[in-house]
Formats: sequence, structure tokens, C-alpha cells
Amino acid sequence: MHVDVRTQDGTRLGRVKIDQATRPIRVRPGNADRDTFLEWENAVDDAGHLRACITCGDRHLYRSRSLPQVTPFVALIALAGATVSLLGFATSTWILNLLIVVLVIDIGVLVFARTRLVCYRCGSIYGNLPIARYHRGWDPAVAEKIVNEEDPADSNRLGRQDREGTS
Repeated sequence: MHVDVRTQDGTRLGRVKIDQATRPIRVRPGNADRDTFLEWENAVDDAGHLRACITCGDRHLYRSRSLPQVTPFVALIALAGATVSLLGFATSTWILNLLIVVLVIDIGVLVFARTRLVCYRCGSIYGNLPIARYHRGWDPAVAEKIVNEEDPADSNRLGRQDREGTS
């Protein structure tokens, strides 16, 4: 599995390759100056699918499709082809052949797009892994709920500091 590790505020630390079978406890992303500790407890279901973020521990993940970087160029060529056909120049064989090539490239882009999991809270991206059926696409209601709720780790840390201060 490949993970684009991000901090709680969404800053990208780097990409790491993780073996799910060994479940390492810590990794060092490429751009990080320190190790990142992974939370495997309750993060994997019985079938071995990821059900929670291993970098921040949040249980809200969504499916996303990664499109190849050629997608904007294909969209531009398709727009040009549609404009040419609307203007009535599509009767030429080379224009028709160009539109067929654009269609084949567009289908190829859809075939090569990979599904990945993204964490709502930290934005870490998980690729090259089997994805369970219960993961859905991005939901704005869940995203707003995550933004509005307080981070339980922060509340535990603040509570511990209050208890230590009164001792």
C-alpha cells in the first residue's frame, strides 16, 4: 500500500510504501524530519481492508479516483473537437479521425484511473490496496461534521494537562 502522509493541518509530509502484513508502527516520510507513528489498532477490518486512517486514527474515509495527468489535455482536445463539429467542419475525415482518437484516449483515462481512500480529517491518501464496499464517495455532510467536531486527542491532552496542573 502507498500512503501520502499528511499532518493534522493537511501539510504533505511525503509518500511511504507500507506492507499491510507487517503493520509497521512508525515510518519516516520523504519530506519529514521525524518519524510518523501509525495507529493500526482497529484500523483494519476482518477481511484485511482499511477502515480507519492509520496516521490520525479517524474512522471517516472516502473513495476517490486518481486521474492520470493527461486528463486536462484530453479535455481541451475534446472541447476543440466539439467546437469544430458544432461549426460544421466535422465532415472531413481527418476531423472524424481526431474525434475517434480523443474518444479512445478518454476511455483509456477512465480505464487507468485508480480508486484510492482519502481521510476526511488529515487528508492522507491510501493507494494500491483493496477497498471495502462500505466506503463511499466524498460526502459534504460528513466533511462538515469532521470540521465542526472537536479533535478527541486535543481534548484528552487538555484534560490531562488540567489534572497535572492541579496535582
